[in-house]
Amino acid sequence: MTRYANILETVGRTPVVRINKLAPGGVELWVKVEAFNPLGSVKDRLALGVIEAAEKDGSLKPGQTVVEATSGNTGIGLAMVCAQKGYPLVVTMAESFSVERRKLMRFLGAKVVLTPAAERGTGMVRKAEELAKAHGWFLTRQFDNEANADMHSRTTAREIVDDFAGKRLDYWVTGFGTGGTLRGVSRVLARERPDTKIVVCEPADAPMLASGTPQSIEADGSPTASHPSWKPHPLQGWSPDFIGKLTRDAVASDLIERVLPISGADAMHWSRQLALKEGVFVGTSGGATFAGALEVCKSAPAGSVVLCMLPDTGERYLSTPLFADIGTDMDDDELAIMRSTPGVQLAPKTA
Repeated sequence: MTRYANILETVGRTPVVRINKLAPGGVELWVKVEAFNPLGSVKDRLALGVIEAAEKDGSLKPGQTVVEATSGNTGIGLAMVCAQKGYPLVVTMAESFSVERRKLMRFLGAKVVLTPAAERGTGMVRKAEELAKAHGWFLTRQFDNEANADMHSRTTAREIVDDFAGKRLDYWVTGFGTGGTLRGVSRVLARERPDTKIVVCEPADAPMLASGTPQSIEADGSPTASHPSWKPHPLQGWSPDFIGKLTRDAVASDLIERVLPISGADAMHWSRQLALKEGVFVGTSGGATFAGALEVCKSAPAGSVVLCMLPDTGERYLSTPLFADIGTDMDDDELAIMRSTPGVQLAPKTA
């Protein structure tokens, strides 16, 4: 299908791509590239799912303002959906997240309210809740809205089941973030592909799931405070400072085979290697999940098939440490290439 009634019809149906140079011998390693969604991340699915569910049940009224707390990708997806459907959007986002994310949301018409970095993810959630209550706005509640997980059950999971129909799929590797992908896909795989083991990755600096320590919650299920095992980590969009309800429900379902800690250094290394060796352009969350998939491959039996989720595009990270050593001026090799022929040369820069 190449003709669509609007941009929202292009959400989903992302490709599964085989990894060749970076895959260990004896194991098939595949990645699901969510950057092929129209606004570049897996969160486009969430955004469309929660808005259309709210329209259907009447909790979102025509012209009502939508509000959400986001590290960026959910807000960007919501900005696309709200622009197309005609809803004003306000997002709250901790000031520590990359500037390109807030620029993208504003370019799409959203208002971005920054919150103090010291108050972490719980602070931006609290601000979104305050704004929704004070102004009568619709709060999408990405961390506990079942429409998030339902969307992944209907789309992401179905795509995976269809792409591997009649074929082996021994491991599915993912992060957790909002918990929507994890909960929505894992329950479908448990029902239709019980042979597939679910492996979840999280930051080594914030081993909340591995700790086994429960998240403290309010009566409505929202977090009362940061999880005690959380520390600041460089994996933007991966693991806020609390375990959301959808993630807690996924853990309680007892479908997770293994939880893997991933360091920030490994995440950045494998993000770069995917670009250099496979031509696959992802951010640190994708690099981190890929690092987890490689760890799974080490102990996987010969002939195993591993599928890894790659949540977003590397363009979300241009102002982050992922690109710290990528210059804008020519390096020595590039200067030597320029000077290897006599014509069309830039004049040397003056101090």
